[in-house]
Amino acid sequence: MVVLKTKEEIELMRLSAQVVSKTLGLMATLVMPGVTPKELDRRAEEFIRDMGAEPGFKGYSGYPYTLCTSVNEQVVHGMPTDKPLKEGDIISIDCGSLMNGFYGDHAYTFYVGEVDPKIRQLVEVTKESLYLGIEQTKEGNRVGDISFAIQNYTEGFGYGVVRELVGHGLGRSMHEKPEIPNFGKRGKGPVLKEGLVIAIEPMINLGTRNVRQLKDGWTIVTADGKPSAHFEHDVAIVDGKPEILSTFKYVEEALGIPVTV
Repeated sequence: MVVLKTKEEIELMRLSAQVVSKTLGLMATLVMPGVTPKELDRRAEEFIRDMGAEPGFKGYSGYPYTLCTSVNEQVVHGMPTDKPLKEGDIISIDCGSLMNGFYGDHAYTFYVGEVDPKIRQLVEVTKESLYLGIEQTKEGNRVGDISFAIQNYTEGFGYGVVRELVGHGLGRSMHEKPEIPNFGKRGKGPVLKEGLVIAIEPMINLGTRNVRQLKDGWTIVTADGKPSAHFEHDVAIVDGKPEILSTFKYVEEALGIPVTV
């Protein structure tokens, strides 16, 4: 069942989303060659708790960490390790928070030092596709309109769109209905309604769309070992239009790049 939110509930969800946004902003200052994902995880947990929230991922379905840190060919759900990041890596940091009874959940893919231009393009196109999907998050549209916008754009560059993992509704539970695939047909799927809150999260691979899961039971990697990029925003339909509850402002200010949303 899809749970629509009141405007008051959406404002509470904005607070949860902004906790994650600020945490990702902190991560932007820490991601560099030599740092370990476990150190990032430790700092993120401290930061979230200092803001009066709880880490949304830690303990969720038994997951033991605050962050998912997916490096290079890892698509999503990468578990933090003691292996230092190195020049030329990319890392998707996915983070959740729980505050006032509502979850925030969003992600950003970071460069570690200088990155190969082909990989930089993958990351930028994935980020652009997120906003194309958000543009379609309007009352009266359908889930397939979001899905098609992401798929059509990214496949135009020859990239693989992951099928096995999707975006989702968000609220008092981390994962609610409806599912938001990154592939699909316009005009298909559930109708988008006022008060809907969803996490849109394109997961786009440089090569094949096929993925596999590692023996840790969490980490998803590309089948061909090529890099994958991942971005995520929390989006509500307010007065019929998309309103982004999370923000990349803190990340982009820390990185010294133009601020999007």
